[in-house]
Amino acid sequence: MNEYRSNATVEQIARRICSAGRILLTTHVKPDGDAIGSALALHRALDQKVIAADIYLMGPLEPRLREVAGDTPIFLDRSPPADEHDLVVVMDTGAWSQLEPIADWLRQRHDRIIGIDHHVKGDLVASMRLVDVIAASTTQILAGVIEAMGCEITGGPGGVAEAIFVGLATDTGWFRYSSAGPQAMRLAARLLELGVDKPRLYQIIEETARPQRLALMARALTSLEFALDGAVAIMTIRPEDFRATGGAVQDIAELVNLPMSVKAVRVAVLVAQTKPGRTKLSFRSKPDVPGVESVVSNDMNVLAQRFGGGGHVHASGASVEMDVDDARAALLAALEETACRRAS
Repeated sequence: MNEYRSNATVEQIARRICSAGRILLTTHVKPDGDAIGSALALHRALDQKVIAADIYLMGPLEPRLREVAGDTPIFLDRSPPADEHDLVVVMDTGAWSQLEPIADWLRQRHDRIIGIDHHVKGDLVASMRLVDVIAASTTQILAGVIEAMGCEITGGPGGVAEAIFVGLATDTGWFRYSSAGPQAMRLAARLLELGVDKPRLYQIIEETARPQRLALMARALTSLEFALDGAVAIMTIRPEDFRATGGAVQDIAELVNLPMSVKAVRVAVLVAQTKPGRTKLSFRSKPDVPGVESVVSNDMNVLAQRFGGGGHVHASGASVEMDVDDARAALLAALEETACRRAS
């Protein structure tokens, strides 16, 4: 049985948070929109309660997400916090592998850790957990927690609503993914009614790329190969691609989605060597639809777990201690095996 599930209610989590004197808010390494949105939303809600809170992030934090944070203070460090807190809230992850820089520090404080997450898999990092795998984002879960705390979901720039929307929008691909169900859409509509400026946020988050991104995009598309009767699209970014373009890891975010516009493609993978002997794998898939069959499984979480990673069914990732060609070979072998199992 999977032990990574809720062991506390929204109301119990809200009471525990409101009873704290000083709180540390943290999330997984290399925080994304849902991670930063969760931290910002809870911090801004705690301001209303006059409860001291520190956002502690294990970077790097992309400039676009730093801009979303506005005036909300953030500490960026990969060393354990020097100050003591009587409560730690870990959001948008429950995996030790994603908390490695402060894992030992957290283990020593297990009884004062709350976990709020929407991922299927995780470890028992927190003594109190609120896990909702149906939620489209962790910020969607936090909306209920914040209201149970008796806090207002404030609108406008720098408000709680904006922070919740950032997590909800980015984790659903701006509401393109199947995870953007009725509850997520109702919450999004409510946040917009409260004054969230969607065009402003979209420009900040999605339209601030460097020219190097386009150069890397061109190289990724040039490398595009199809496998398993065209059901799988694989793009490869090599160290020489980064050198030739002057690009960085931040410039390849979401490039994996490019082949998904092809009708036959059910799974897309970006294989990118980001360091010597270190390769990043990004996985995306399309949901099953009536009348469309595929030789490959669309459960990217299961595929990512084979490489020590994880995430969601249709969007996951992993990082492996391999050069790019070895990682690509291992990926193809895993896809072939998955296809054989699906066929049988």
